[in-house]
Amino acid sequence: MIKGLRTAIYPVPDMERGKAWYSSVFGAAPYFDQPFYAGYAVGGFELGLVPDGVPGTAGSRVYWGVDNIEADVARILALGATEHSAIQDVGEGIKVAELNDPFGNVLGLIYNPVFKLEDVR
Repeated sequence: MIKGLRTAIYPVPDMERGKAWYSSVFGAAPYFDQPFYAGYAVGGFELGLVPDGVPGTAGSRVYWGVDNIEADVARILALGATEHSAIQDVGEGIKVAELNDPFGNVLGLIYNPVFKLEDVR
């Protein structure tokens, strides 16, 4: 049985630069840090950085939950991201935005007042 999102993996061509940027975005250093993989604990889930693969916008999309999407979009843009798609209200008070990280991946953000953390298993 599928139990829900556990890990999102983004390829970065330069691990040191990738770790520095994502440490700024998430406000924490990786809890697992090896040359082949850096893992960040983010609200009970994991963001993994790998040095191989091709960054890009055509693959899967992962949205990280935020409490104030406007403030977090502004903060991450100031850290060097660019806008992929502007903040959109998709109904029922849910808002999403997509940003391009400096490496070519899409970093999705979501404000979802309907999401219940207690439902995460």
